[in-house]
Amino acid sequence: MPAAAVALLMILPQVVPDVVVVCPAEFREAINPWLDYRLAEGHNIQLVDGTTTQEEIRRQIREIAKGGKLRHVVLVGDADPRMHFDRRVWRRSVPVHHAQARVNVRWGSPLHIGTDNYYADLDGDTTPEVAVGRLSADTPAELKQIVAKILAYERSTDFGPWRRRVNFVAGFGGFGVLADRAIESSTRYFLTHGIPPDYRLSMTYANWRSPYCPDPRLFHATTAWRLNEGAWLWVYVGHGFHLALDRVRVPDARYHILAAPDVAKLDCRRGPPIAVFLACYTGAFDAVRDCLAEEMLSQPNGPVAVLAGSRVTMPYGMAVMAGGLMDECFRHRPKTLGEAVLHAKQSMMTEPAKDDRWRAMLDTIAGAISPDAKLLPKERAEHVLLFNLLGDPLLRLHYPEEITLDVPSTASAGGRLRLTADCPIGGQGIVELVVRRDRLTFKPPPRKEYPKEHAALSRFQETYYRANNHRLCAVPLSVSAGRFEAELDVPESARGACHVRMFVEGQDGFATGAADVKIQGGFDYLRLATQPRTRATK
Repeated sequence: MPAAAVALLMILPQVVPDVVVVCPAEFREAINPWLDYRLAEGHNIQLVDGTTTQEEIRRQIREIAKGGKLRHVVLVGDADPRMHFDRRVWRRSVPVHHAQARVNVRWGSPLHIGTDNYYADLDGDTTPEVAVGRLSADTPAELKQIVAKILAYERSTDFGPWRRRVNFVAGFGGFGVLADRAIESSTRYFLTHGIPPDYRLSMTYANWRSPYCPDPRLFHATTAWRLNEGAWLWVYVGHGFHLALDRVRVPDARYHILAAPDVAKLDCRRGPPIAVFLACYTGAFDAVRDCLAEEMLSQPNGPVAVLAGSRVTMPYGMAVMAGGLMDECFRHRPKTLGEAVLHAKQSMMTEPAKDDRWRAMLDTIAGAISPDAKLLPKERAEHVLLFNLLGDPLLRLHYPEEITLDVPSTASAGGRLRLTADCPIGGQGIVELVVRRDRLTFKPPPRKEYPKEHAALSRFQETYYRANNHRLCAVPLSVSAGRFEAELDVPESARGACHVRMFVEGQDGFATGAADVKIQGGFDYLRLATQPRTRATK
């Protein structure tokens, strides 16, 4: 931090910090560009030495919080357990808190949870009051790479299609037939109703019976491609481990998804995503060897931030965490990633609102299949501790401006659909007619038996691409800010619940909009609910 800035905070008592940076002296030079950038934004920053006890660090954070303006805490350095007996490691580490585990131990988790929530919980009730994130670097050089990636992300003027892209990768559940069906049902509802239709979603699913499963032999390559193509969010749902994700299971074979050695292949040059792992152990940042989430954060062309669990995580707690986070990102729109995670965690500690259908459905399902429904509140509280943000909690989230679409409620297959739009920005745009996310634009081939032939497996990839393409037709156009009209030629085959979706890429931002329309006539599109029920792979 520039000496003059530090001195200013020290001699002007009226300057109350809104950011605390816990940083060992060894990392001070490497963090300077980040500090200068945040100071220029208008933040008041207080530095705290990281090479002390966790109790002393939290005492200082709480003292600073008494000023009433503290909003973010940034921890700079790893939580390497060797710090307790190796002074070289101690000089570049910030200690982690280990909370006692009470619920996930029933599923084989260790007795303690590594968590940074300790520094965000100002009154000791588990619920965090401020946002916290860790720049988990092992060396000053690694920290410089992380900082450079953060600043490049925030300064980016690329407002292309990656800004509205959300990529999901799902492993096979394996929690039991009833639990798997319940998870799939709630996930389908969430993807259809929880994320606005103006965002473009992809699903890569490790269930060979699903049309969303690529050629299992190429599952790893497809996963990496979905990371590298650029997206606002990249989300993995499934089983995970300290250094790897689960494998794709098919009869007589297992295929790789993603592991720590693969991180060097990541090349998210355009649109590095915020990665979310709804999985066990992928965020075990307090292990001696860096976990998968840390490896991805430190990769120069990897994700800009990673949210992950540090120990065994459970379907219900993960689902509530994911629902709260998506609700923040797509509805409440906080300014920073740290605030989005903070508010999601705070909502986990409360009972659902009466109009929260998603959470009510989750609670009902979890109560029905849980061996002890009385533990659900404790499970949610434990997941507040389990999920940690590896990245900058002050990372600014870019949201689209809103395009207002005036679209008729119905249109005819083979006819022309006329619409009026009011766009706040000018730029290059596209108007699309897409089927609703719980439908497909084609009837996928049945998969009653797993094929062994190369040609048959190769066709999985074609089906996968078609399943993830919900577009029926589209018209590119140049847009000036203001009101304009457009037309779409509805295909003869279109029928059922659809959306008109619009995206505009401008010089200083981007805009999206969507409206519902029902297409009459044509052929009925297949609902995902009519697909063969998932069965455990033999």
